[in-house]
Amino acid sequence: MKKILFTGFEPFGGENINPSWEAVAALPAEIDGIQIVTAKIPVVFGKSAAVLLEILQRELPCAVICVGQAGGRVAITIERVAINCDDASIDDNEGNRPIDEMIARDGPDAYFATLPIKAMVDNLRQNGIPAAVSNSAGTYVCNHVMYAALHYAATRKLPLAAGFVHIPYLPSQVVDKAASPSMSLEMLTAGLVTMAKTLKTERGVK
Repeated sequence: MKKILFTGFEPFGGENINPSWEAVAALPAEIDGIQIVTAKIPVVFGKSAAVLLEILQRELPCAVICVGQAGGRVAITIERVAINCDDASIDDNEGNRPIDEMIARDGPDAYFATLPIKAMVDNLRQNGIPAAVSNSAGTYVCNHVMYAALHYAATRKLPLAAGFVHIPYLPSQVVDKAASPSMSLEMLTAGLVTMAKTLKTERGVK
């Protein structure tokens, strides 16, 4: 049975929860005959990529969808590109704050996601879930792990579909952030399920 790996992050930036892990942890063990593997990734430069690559080497999935929190966004946004740059405006969870550092000195300036991002957005919208393509994963740990996954696949010439998805806050996170949008856990999880199903139809994952 083929596997899709979904990753979410631990809380960061003073939050008590991270919607990315809450949504990933709520996924079923199987979607349309595809095994779903989940993992929590630390919000730490370097360590996050090392944890992700260890899981990829152990599980050998056919696809990986990394998920992260993007407070302020109103929709599920699927990232188009990861850039070879760590540039943090806040500390990570171990106090690191890299400035204009390369992620991989032997890597290109950028990688495009190898997920069917437009089809995923279309299918999400058809299921009543707000979604859009995003052209910037930022320069924090989210971009770091997206670049790491794509660099891993490219340098090893693996047929691994890989990319990153940013999701809004959960409603419980915006109780004291009145102007910030949110999305229910049920809708977020349904969105991830829709992405897995899209991979099956668009990429022949069986």
